[in-house]
Order: sequence, then C-alpha cells, then structure tokens
Amino acid sequence: MRNIMLHLEYDGTNYHGFQVQGTIPTIQSVLQDAIEKITGKRTPVTGAGRTDSGVHARGQVVNFKTLSRVPTDRFAHALNSVLPGDIVVVSAEEVGPDFHSRYSATSKVYSYTFWNAEFPSPFRSRYSLWVPQDLDVTVMGEAAAEFAGTHDFSAFRSTGGSVLTTRRTVFHSSVNVEPRVEVRSVGICARGDNPRADARGRVVVFTVEADGFLYNMVRIMAGTILEVGTGKRRPREVRRALEELARDLAGPTLPPAGLCLEEVRYGGKPARCFP
Repeated sequence: MRNIMLHLEYDGTNYHGFQVQGTIPTIQSVLQDAIEKITGKRTPVTGAGRTDSGVHARGQVVNFKTLSRVPTDRFAHALNSVLPGDIVVVSAEEVGPDFHSRYSATSKVYSYTFWNAEFPSPFRSRYSLWVPQDLDVTVMGEAAAEFAGTHDFSAFRSTGGSVLTTRRTVFHSSVNVEPRVEVRSVGICARGDNPRADARGRVVVFTVEADGFLYNMVRIMAGTILEVGTGKRRPREVRRALEELARDLAGPTLPPAGLCLEEVRYGGKPARCFP
C-alpha cells in the first residue's frame, strides 16, 4: 500500500470548506472524486487543515493510501487533468506508511489580507477584506506580537469546535505591508515618462504560525488586530483578552475571503520568519 502526499493550492470561494459535507461541494469531496477517476477506486483523503467555507490555500497538504500503479511523478498531472481549475495539485510524493498530513505536522502558517484603499477592488475582493479607513500598521504589528508564545486562546475562538485543550503555541505573528507596484503612465506625461507608485491603495497582511489553531481563531485574531489598526482598541487589549479568556474582549470574526492557509510544516524548526 502506497502513501501519497499531495501539495494543493485552491480558491475556496465556491466550496463549503475542506471537509466532506454530504452532497455539497467541498475540497475533499472534489479531490476524492478526482482520485477515483484516476485510480478506479474511492479513496479517503486526509487534509492537514480543515479550512472553512470560502477560505483559500496556497499550501494545503493531504495524503491518501492507494494500490494504484500510477507513477508518483505523474499523479499531479493526472489529477489536474480532471480537477476543476480552482483546485491545483502542485506536487506529489510517496511518503512513509506512518505519515499523516494532520498529525505529523509541526506547525501551520495562515495569512489574513486587507485591501486598504478608498475604494474596493474587483480584482482583490475574493482574496482580501476591503478596509477604507486609515490603518496604523505599526500598532497592528504591536498587537500581533502579543500573540507570540503559549497561551490559552479561549477568547479567540468561536463556539462549535470540539477540542481537548484551548492552549496553543504561536511561533510567529506579524503585520506587514506588501511593496507597492510601480506602474508607468500611458501616453505622454507632462513631467516626462517616469514611473510612479500606484496610489490606489496598499495590501496589509497579518501572518501567524502556530502548532495548531482553534475554530475561527485566525479570523478573530485578525479582527482584533484590525480594530487596533483603526483605533478602536489598543495593542495591550490583546494581552488582556488572553489573560481573562473572555470572547467579548477580542475583536469580531472577519469574513473568510481574506484567510489563506499558506504552508504546513513537517519536521522542521518552527518560528520561521514569513514576510
């Protein structure tokens, strides 16, 4: 029996999360359909993270066991030939029989993206939250830093998840602004044909790496940081919410579109610095 690990990218907009839910479309169900078409057998797929409805992934990892003789280096090509365009297998490799995409992971990295501009963008609405107010990125970074370490994250979870403990270790938590894209004016410019910075807006990204996440934890962390950035909260209120374990001391649960599973790490040292 072979154990195959796949790395996936997907746009979660049209799916009701990762996990199979009856007949409604999910990432897991569509992937299992594709594997059945290629191998001829219905095969359960295990995912590293059960992303929610509308959440995206650049670095989802899954594994499945099969007796198929499809060469490992052909799995990605074969599956992509039958998968819809919003789910892509980036790579495939055969791993040991004990590998489990979820339980073998040492950490996961998520990002939450804000489009900070006067007006929304039709090209960013599927992958970010539009924020027209001015954002103080410096204090947002100070608030994000408060999450680092091992804490009880009860204040940063939604009801509905079933976990044995609410303690998690955050290895890295930061807020960064993506570099502005340089654009060149079309036609003749009165001051010469010089490049200028795109003044439409900026992309602000909250990135967090931890050994695990509670239900809606990242979206609530991002909601809290957003309120800090708009002046509704102070950075030290993050510490208070962590200490008092009160959900009403944290921010709102932000919409899923801005959330993305960036990477799942195995065996390596955590606390990697992500831009």
